[in-house]
Amino acid sequence: MQIINKGTHYDLMGKRSLALVFSGVLLLIALAAIIVRGLNFGIDFTGGTLVEVGYPQAVELSVVRDALNQDGFGDAVIQHFGTPRDVLVRLAPRDDMESAVLSDRAFSAMKGIDPGADLRRVEFVGPQVGDELTEDGGLAMLYALIGILIYVGLRFEYRFAVGSVIAIVHDVLITIGFFALFQVDFDLPVLAAVLAVIGYSLNDTIVVFDRIRENFRKMRKGEAIGIINTSVNQTLSRTLITSGTTLLVLFALFLFGGEIIHGFALALIVGVVVGTYSSIYVASSSVISMGVSRADLMPVQKEDGGQDEMP
Repeated sequence: MQIINKGTHYDLMGKRSLALVFSGVLLLIALAAIIVRGLNFGIDFTGGTLVEVGYPQAVELSVVRDALNQDGFGDAVIQHFGTPRDVLVRLAPRDDMESAVLSDRAFSAMKGIDPGADLRRVEFVGPQVGDELTEDGGLAMLYALIGILIYVGLRFEYRFAVGSVIAIVHDVLITIGFFALFQVDFDLPVLAAVLAVIGYSLNDTIVVFDRIRENFRKMRKGEAIGIINTSVNQTLSRTLITSGTTLLVLFALFLFGGEIIHGFALALIVGVVVGTYSSIYVASSSVISMGVSRADLMPVQKEDGGQDEMP
């Protein structure tokens, strides 16, 4: 039985060479930004001092920033924490000043805005802790990729496993490269968003791969490229609708969620956009380049005459 696709009929795989060039350019820019500019690590990774101050009345962040600038804290990261009356300040470590003195000076500058200001919390993050977080974060991404490689290899076929990992590495590098290029703070929430991008990209890719496997088994005629193109077209509306509704939520978080989750929302926005593109082009094109065929995806015949549904 041949599947008749009543949906879109775009020649997506016919443009895979252009997509390859586009992805190559993006990856080169991302890698150059990571190597040349590096990531602008936040206090979670570099270490530093965190000061939380409560005011009797709502205070503008620009006023707090001006007060800290006048006292030599121009590199401080300032944001509301919970309510407009609560302010959270992140201070980078200084070689010429101990953390306790640093927090006292910052609080004195902030108290000059309103004598009724209350020091709620002071936390110190040492450089050693930051180094451990950097190492653990890198290991978390590595373990995730290895687990995905094993899962997809068992669930489908090794070419699909390699294709899915290529797509995920593509998405992660471009997302991290975006933060390096524009020097946006890279902290723990952003790292969590990057890990979430891995899961989102894999989910989209698995949906496309499922349809490709189904069509390879059901469509008796046609070349591999044509069948994969039909499969991507059949899942295109689902992919775009899912990504579109996700982006609506993420843009709302970015615009109205406050500074504390700006980096998290921004990383997910970039990751979802790139992940949607890679599930359409990068993953499927990688499978084509590795020469997948119908024979690779046909059910394995058992000795009793039945069929094993894998791969």
